[in-house]
Amino acid sequence: MKAAADTIGLDPAKIDAVLEMFKAAGHSPVSPPILQPADVFLDLTGEDIRRRLFLTNGTDGVDLCLRPDFTIPVCRHHLARKNARLPAAYCYSGPVFRQRADGLGEIAQLGAESLGRSDIAEADADLLALSVKALETFGLKNSSIRIGDETLFAAVLDDLDLPAVWRRRLRDLFGETDKLSAAIGRMAGGAASDDESRDVRLGFLSALEGADPAAAHAVVEDLLSIAGISAVGGRTPSEIADRFLEQAALATGARGHDKAAETLTAYLSLKADGSKAGSALREFARKSGLALDAPLAAFEQRLAALQAKGIDPDRLTFAAEFGRRLDYYSGFVFEIHAAAGAVEGPLVGGGRYDKLVTLLGAERDVPAIGFSMWLDRIAASVKG
Repeated sequence: MKAAADTIGLDPAKIDAVLEMFKAAGHSPVSPPILQPADVFLDLTGEDIRRRLFLTNGTDGVDLCLRPDFTIPVCRHHLARKNARLPAAYCYSGPVFRQRADGLGEIAQLGAESLGRSDIAEADADLLALSVKALETFGLKNSSIRIGDETLFAAVLDDLDLPAVWRRRLRDLFGETDKLSAAIGRMAGGAASDDESRDVRLGFLSALEGADPAAAHAVVEDLLSIAGISAVGGRTPSEIADRFLEQAALATGARGHDKAAETLTAYLSLKADGSKAGSALREFARKSGLALDAPLAAFEQRLAALQAKGIDPDRLTFAAEFGRRLDYYSGFVFEIHAAAGAVEGPLVGGGRYDKLVTLLGAERDVPAIGFSMWLDRIAASVKG
């Protein structure tokens, strides 16, 4: 890692010290291959990552990509181990590759992942506290911590009287605030965006409205077969058919949900520091008449675990709208930013991804949480 450290301007000894800290906390060092199967990332990461992949092909015709993150490769590494046991914990140091306008797209990262711990709140607190200590090792002690929780948003959605297609659509957009707000406005009868209006006007969508799902699937798959298309953007004909059906349902169901839209807008506007977040959420649930006791209890248990790890609740900022832009995150998420916004973008990003290991081939759900540290931003913050 010395060459990378020299390039980004960090002291290699401090990078080594952070890795030793991770190992002392029980995380085994791993170095997953830089070349990864592209279909995994096309299926499991968000649109932001999919469009920034460096893609290539193997001699056998298999689509490959340069590793765009570590979480998926580390989970694949775990599943590939003979007699791999849980819980398991890993750490890593190396580059990830994402196309970007302002650089070569090779980004040095450190990070840690924890798989299989059943003490959810304590695991969340351990990983966030570990990332804070790692930043302190680099000399950054006044960073701010932003937290969010997709589990709470999902609970709010589930307790509203909404069609399943709208619940799924809104949850898919969680973390993309502008798109989510636009969808909520449209759900309440607002004007559609240009893209949505264009979709609604498509005669094909109109023909699908109310169609039998099996027949609609057959039509789409036949059309793609005639065109000689077996997949689009990593999506199969069946998945494309599902997308068409969803768009048709959304086109006809974009009215009459004013109350749900009002409740969602009120929820997403909630912001509070860690010492007040629990009471603010409980007051929202009381006023809205929503049954959020279980996810709120888990949220408050996590806050207590974080405080027990020495993280002052006043240092935390909860934002109900905050979600990370990777599809595999499914619950608690966090980012750590430089003090006073000295560097654009988070120094650390992480969260919980309890479904990912199952999606990669595990026989049962594996609770998991991890984080990555952006060394170029950390170096700029240290220099600043």
